[in-house]
Amino acid sequence: MTSELETAAVRHVRERVAALHAELVRYGLVVWTGGNVSGRVPGADLFVIKPSGVDYDDLAPENMILCTLDGVVVPGSLGSERSPSSDTAAHAYVYRNLPEVGGVVHTHSTYATAWAARAEAIPCVITAMADEFGGEIPVGPFAIIGDDSIGRGIVQTLNGHRSRAVLMQNHGVFTIGRDARDAVKAAVMAEDVARTVHIARQGGPLVPIPPEAVDRLFDRYQNVYGQNPEGTLA
Repeated sequence: MTSELETAAVRHVRERVAALHAELVRYGLVVWTGGNVSGRVPGADLFVIKPSGVDYDDLAPENMILCTLDGVVVPGSLGSERSPSSDTAAHAYVYRNLPEVGGVVHTHSTYATAWAARAEAIPCVITAMADEFGGEIPVGPFAIIGDDSIGRGIVQTLNGHRSRAVLMQNHGVFTIGRDARDAVKAAVMAEDVARTVHIARQGGPLVPIPPEAVDRLFDRYQNVYGQNPEGTLA
């Protein structure tokens, strides 16, 4: 049965998601076993997510967990004897309700989580934020882990918003992307701007970027910058 479930698409997402967890470690976004990356399987109502409580050094494609969009582990799939991440229900809710999303990341990265602890949005005061997020990084509602409450808060906050990152109050950071790598990039950038803006505020009042300039910067970065522009998530 396992071989029938492990299509080329599933294997590719397993490999991608397993490898991307190393980027969370590389950029200092996680400690111990906290945090997770997931990726939607193209052409199927499935996604792959990190197992719960497994050391990052021990993560491999074969122990990633294959789930349905209801957050249920697919019986007989590789790794199905393990428990999936405790954030699985949140990821599943995002995938069910935001079909354009192909990857979700969760971290408790230090500076971004400090903003979340204050329930304070990160204001758009540097061009890197305008480029990447199209404005402020918003705050989502407080929600208890374990069911889809966090997922509802993510969707409620980000639906129609240009930001691909949300600071869930008193908890941490969730990011979304076209695929898992794109969501990891958003998590890296969210922590980077959270740190910069925090430091800037220690020196005096922050100076916001005019909205029309934010729009121009966002459009250029999303549609012109780089070798193969792909446009925004939406």
